[in-house]
Amino acid sequence: MKKKSLFFILLAGVLLINTSLSAALGDITPVLTILLFDDGFPGVEPRIVTLNDLLVRPWGLAFLPDNRMLVSEKGGRMVILSADGTIVQEIVDELPLVAALGQGGLLDIELDPDFTNDPWVYWTYAEPGTGVEEGLAGTAVARGRLVDNTLQDVEVIYRQVPKVSGVGHFGSRLAFRSDKTLFVTLGERQKRSPAQDLATTLGKVVRINRDGTVPTDNPAIEGARPEIWSYGHRNPQGAAIRPGGDELWITEHGPQGGDELNQIIAGENYGWPLVSYGCNYGDPVGDACRIGGGTHSPNYIEPISYWVPTSIAPAGMIFYTGIGFPQWQDNVFMGALAGKALWRVELSGNTEVAREPLFSDLGERIRDVEQGPDGWIYLLTDSGKLIQIRD
Repeated sequence: MKKKSLFFILLAGVLLINTSLSAALGDITPVLTILLFDDGFPGVEPRIVTLNDLLVRPWGLAFLPDNRMLVSEKGGRMVILSADGTIVQEIVDELPLVAALGQGGLLDIELDPDFTNDPWVYWTYAEPGTGVEEGLAGTAVARGRLVDNTLQDVEVIYRQVPKVSGVGHFGSRLAFRSDKTLFVTLGERQKRSPAQDLATTLGKVVRINRDGTVPTDNPAIEGARPEIWSYGHRNPQGAAIRPGGDELWITEHGPQGGDELNQIIAGENYGWPLVSYGCNYGDPVGDACRIGGGTHSPNYIEPISYWVPTSIAPAGMIFYTGIGFPQWQDNVFMGALAGKALWRVELSGNTEVAREPLFSDLGERIRDVEQGPDGWIYLLTDSGKLIQIRD
């Protein structure tokens, strides 16, 4: 489905803000922009509503029980937005120092499954090394109790090992299973071969308990660290539990082409850097340069879907379960950074039957995709926008 015409751009007006914002925020007046598309959509036609365009490199989004929004910004700031998304109401205090360089910084954010009873918030970030690890960095997971606008009892519950040099491929997304254990996706930090080294957690998906300990029923992979759930990953920046079970699916960046949508199977190897449908940077684009011949099976797990010859750089993802767009029930939605679109993937069982890029006319690098409690789809863009897709 390609966009046929953008027939309406309505400047809905300037929202007057009576709330006195702190000096750190300054005087801001966000503009609510509504885009209506005539796309030949079956069912309900979507509206694109820009709720906020004043965020600073937002990366992760979680909805609080009162429908306000908790947003992580890559530079190291966490903010609380009003329930309508238009106003930064609070800046969250007591975050640890992040390594905000290159692809590193403050990354994903997730609420504890029991947040209403005990308000733990979890986040991933690029943690700078200290002492003998000075100048190195690695992905870490921290948590703290959110009380008003302050994180209390902050603790780092998990650290990727080892910390290494470089500023790329930190991952990383969080996803809770129904048993309240936590999946963490970890990039291979642009080091390639450690994705196959089971003594490290570079290029892995790990599963931990909420306090950072390791569940006793993780897969027993010979020679592996006990937290490793799967391995052979490159840079997974999207993760979601498929509705109806505890099955984790992820999106990950390929090299030159070869981006993947993967169904994660406990204990399995996803091939990087030994195989990829993508090519090494600098190689002529085409089938002949596919790393390891491209085909993953039988030694490695085949992706459900992959993108060639060029990369879209897939980011945050969801399985859509809202009633607002019945034609999209159970579809996968994923952001695209290089591709500057929202990709929709339709599945039959575990097989892709259709896919398409949506809203590419926006020209936005879409970093995160979340479903709100209202059933609409929310996007974060690298340009600093919070966008709602609704009817």
